[in-house]
Amino acid sequence: MATLDSKIPKGPIADKWTNHKNKINLVNPANKRLIDVIVVGTGLAGGSAAATLAELGYNVKAFCFQDSPRRAHSIAAQGGINAAKNYQGDGDSTYRLFYDTVKGGDYRSREANVYRLAEVSANIIDQCVAQGVPFARDYGGLLDNRSFGGVLVSRTFYAKGQTGQQLLLGAYSAMNRQIGRGKIKMYNRHEMLDVVIVDGKARGIIARNLVTGEIERHSAHAVVLGTGGYGNVFFLSTNAMGSNVTAAWKAHKKGAFFANPCYTQIHPTCIPVSGDHQSKLTLMSESLRNDGRIWVPKKMEDVKAIREGSLKPTQIAEEDRDYYLERRYPAFGNLVPRDVASRAAKERCDAGFGVNATGEAVYLDFASAIERYGKEQATIKGLNVNDAALVKKLGQEVVKNKYGNLFQMYEKIVDENPYETPMMIYPAVHYTMGGIWVDYNLMTTVPGLYAIGEANFSDHGANRLGASALMQGLADGYFVLPYTIGDYLADDIRTGPISTETPEFEEAEKSVRATIDKFVNNNGTKSVDYFHKRLGKIMWNKVGMSRNEKGLKEAIAEISALRAEFYSDVRVPGGANEFNEELAKAGRVADFLELGELFAKDALNRTESCGGHFREESVELDGPQKGEALRNDKEFAYAAAWEYKGEPKDAVLHKEQLEFNDIELKQRSYK
Repeated sequence: MATLDSKIPKGPIADKWTNHKNKINLVNPANKRLIDVIVVGTGLAGGSAAATLAELGYNVKAFCFQDSPRRAHSIAAQGGINAAKNYQGDGDSTYRLFYDTVKGGDYRSREANVYRLAEVSANIIDQCVAQGVPFARDYGGLLDNRSFGGVLVSRTFYAKGQTGQQLLLGAYSAMNRQIGRGKIKMYNRHEMLDVVIVDGKARGIIARNLVTGEIERHSAHAVVLGTGGYGNVFFLSTNAMGSNVTAAWKAHKKGAFFANPCYTQIHPTCIPVSGDHQSKLTLMSESLRNDGRIWVPKKMEDVKAIREGSLKPTQIAEEDRDYYLERRYPAFGNLVPRDVASRAAKERCDAGFGVNATGEAVYLDFASAIERYGKEQATIKGLNVNDAALVKKLGQEVVKNKYGNLFQMYEKIVDENPYETPMMIYPAVHYTMGGIWVDYNLMTTVPGLYAIGEANFSDHGANRLGASALMQGLADGYFVLPYTIGDYLADDIRTGPISTETPEFEEAEKSVRATIDKFVNNNGTKSVDYFHKRLGKIMWNKVGMSRNEKGLKEAIAEISALRAEFYSDVRVPGGANEFNEELAKAGRVADFLELGELFAKDALNRTESCGGHFREESVELDGPQKGEALRNDKEFAYAAAWEYKGEPKDAVLHKEQLEFNDIELKQRSYK
């Protein structure tokens, strides 16, 4: 049975990564061309890993279910990427980035991994600038920075509101260079449906060509999963509709422990749900909280008038507005971490102060920022700072330069001009901090199987700070995995090509075909989406922003029953040997129906509140932190790694005790 060995190097935390790199095995350049590596997923983590491994000389096979690596969901990341370069001179450092990340994750992440992440963060920016990523620059020519929630410095590098797109194009261009050289063989429109284990090692995958329906065997000396998160278990999330857990879940069923599934981030800054017709939610970048102030009316009569349409938010006097984040968290204000901001919005809306028809929205208002920037520009240009129309015009131009594409996106979706009236926002499922358990080398509990980026659990603890997803994905792909994978592959330079004509590949393919045949021939009466939406409602209502024992037990029973109903009554039109998106969705939802139950089981087991996991039974009862999440470090300072044993209810819990040698454990405060 696999056991947890995190392989954290000994020695002072600041020296661990350097010493580790000095001592691990390497593969010499002439031998790298004898080794094949499969990379599944071509977002920032997978794309950067594929490009770097190929650049080093390995033969890489890269797989994505999109029509191009450019379509990976990383493209949707808006606000920026963190790095400890301290261009602002405001006190940032490697240690402060490390500390903020561990504290932001509510002290539930692995110290050694997070310090390494902070350490390599500066290299990422240099790499991306060299690739031509058009980061914003200040007047002096240095790269500009902005603030994000949970920190007291400005360390977030950005390219307007499309940072993810620009970074992904950088990784994609690096990939394309290697595709042109023949070092990366690219498999677009292919979905991994199983991992193949030979003699205890990951030696390949079974993939389906989504265009033709053909089932293919692909072998390699190691397999890397960079397949993103599982937020779509909630059906409605900010993820792309195709985002799924299948690759990670198939790895879990083949022996890779799944860690902390209950750690899921609810992002506070999303466009509110408008009805049952929606298939996904749209994120408004957290960077907007730099300049936007969040509020609801103080008076219930104002709330009712707004909902009825007889009052506009701009007509409410300043003294009648409740800037509740600034009121509750004066030190951080609107820039508290995402979990804190999300719960605060829910609390106000649950109290009846939500400002849209459903009562589930708060305002994000830019009027103060527009006035502030406008007066600054008027002063710079020697114009009249008391000319309100001029000040407004100048201020809107500044805001447009910083966030223009985000404002444009909001107006297209909501049909309201956010320069003139406050945006409406509400929390929504966004990022998953849980994922496949990996050691310091990013290897799972299956030898030769690696997980990087959002697919693993390692760096964010119970809550991810904004702009850290891009940082982790690129750190893993460009600067960590290319070193650590060599330590494992050094033993494979004389292995030779891995054959796909073996019983293990035969068995894996047979299993995949059986599942597909079952779906195609099921002849049920309900669509795949019918079941996915029902799963999403159970998850949101009982395993969402707040959780309690009764709701979690009900969720486990309801998901188990829904899974049985799904297999007996799902209808998948079309055939197996053709382009069939319903068939692809059926496989993904089948895996969500298993993950959802383990998710709820993990949340039930963790009777503390921490980060994105809020148990109603575990809150501060008095004092300055009254009502805030209450951690239990004595019993729960561990990563929960679940071993597959058939049904989710039979999963076995393994604990990785988290050691805090460089950071003092204390209750998080943003007041």
